[in-house]
Amino acid sequence: MSVFYEQLERDYKIHKETIKIMEEAYQLCQPHFEKIVEKVDLNQYKVLRAFQNNNISDFHLNGSTGYGYGDQGRDSLEKVYANVFRAEKALVRSQIVSGTHAIAIALMGNLKSGDEVVSATGCPYDTLLKVIGVHGEDGSLIQSGVKYKEIPLTKEKGIDINNVCSSISDKTKMVIFQRSKGYAWRPSFSIETLQSAIKAVKNKFPQVICMVDNCYGEFVEEQEPIEVGADIIAGSLIKNPGGGIALTGGYLAGKEYLIEQVALRLTAPGIGLDVGSSLNFNRPAYQGLFVAPHVVGEALKGAILAAKYFELLEYPVLPLYNESRTDIIQAIELQSRKLMVAFCRGIQRACPLDSNVSPEPALLPGYTDEVIMAGGTFIQGSSIELSADGPIRPPYIIYIQGGMSLSHIKTGLIFAAEEIRKIKG
Repeated sequence: MSVFYEQLERDYKIHKETIKIMEEAYQLCQPHFEKIVEKVDLNQYKVLRAFQNNNISDFHLNGSTGYGYGDQGRDSLEKVYANVFRAEKALVRSQIVSGTHAIAIALMGNLKSGDEVVSATGCPYDTLLKVIGVHGEDGSLIQSGVKYKEIPLTKEKGIDINNVCSSISDKTKMVIFQRSKGYAWRPSFSIETLQSAIKAVKNKFPQVICMVDNCYGEFVEEQEPIEVGADIIAGSLIKNPGGGIALTGGYLAGKEYLIEQVALRLTAPGIGLDVGSSLNFNRPAYQGLFVAPHVVGEALKGAILAAKYFELLEYPVLPLYNESRTDIIQAIELQSRKLMVAFCRGIQRACPLDSNVSPEPALLPGYTDEVIMAGGTFIQGSSIELSADGPIRPPYIIYIQGGMSLSHIKTGLIFAAEEIRKIKG
């Protein structure tokens, strides 16, 4: 037993069996950790080239106030994002408050009354359902006259491409794809899968906008959705691309005319991209993007380890530790409310902040079920830092993501397993 495990056992009274199983899981994962390094190298190079191609200097790290006219740091950051994601244009702003907000302004900026949007990947993430307005929410797409159609996944939990294409009509303006599983027990959709689906749509309906919710997927694979045909993507800076350093914000990237429509929705007609002070946003946004490939690599290693560890503890996991990945999320079916709470208690106990806090389920804005969340993160709500959450509903699945170092993730998993062991005996 290493000194690390000895200290955990001594300081936190971790059971020997909990540690023994972690040692076994860690060794079995080593070949898969090595594969992650190849993707990190490629994505790090991609980001470095984008910085260099745009001649980023210390000057660009400074912010602006008021209207933000002539904020060259802000404007150059958006050029870097456009280069990284192989897009014509990008919008990267502190005024975008979340991934859901980024997706919402993409939809609302490019859809008008009478248009139809089709969800090609089944039921969207909980918070996006409220943006769409499936329950009559004020200010939603449906309330503003946009039609919504949802295409169920196949029995094998894949995209039903034939059904998607047959559902498109002359009213259909946009098809949206959710790359990550969200709070669903299904595979996340790889770049290859998205490419096939987008190609099928574009072959028959070239005018239809194909949008990808890219949350949790940035820098996981060697390509991004724009490179395989997507027209626009959106995500959050307190997830992958912020690298755990960006203080807030969201991004969109894609076709220039689509991004310009989004900007009009974010600010106002006649203003668009030209305003929006960056204050102290630029420096951490640039630095976060630069370290993001490495941090995502650590999170991926942690997700692989979580899969193998809890598989050895005899819980269903998705994906398996040796399956390919397209996002940083690991789902674990814990089979009871009590064990979900215990898991989150363990993760919270391993956090650098608020480790003394015991998470409890609660109703949160945008959700219809109680949600349990753990994450004593430096950036509030950051899910590129070690965190875990899930809605309290059968079959009681917890979703763990993030972690800026594999060592920290390993500690969190041990604490979570130990809290479960205490309950089960």
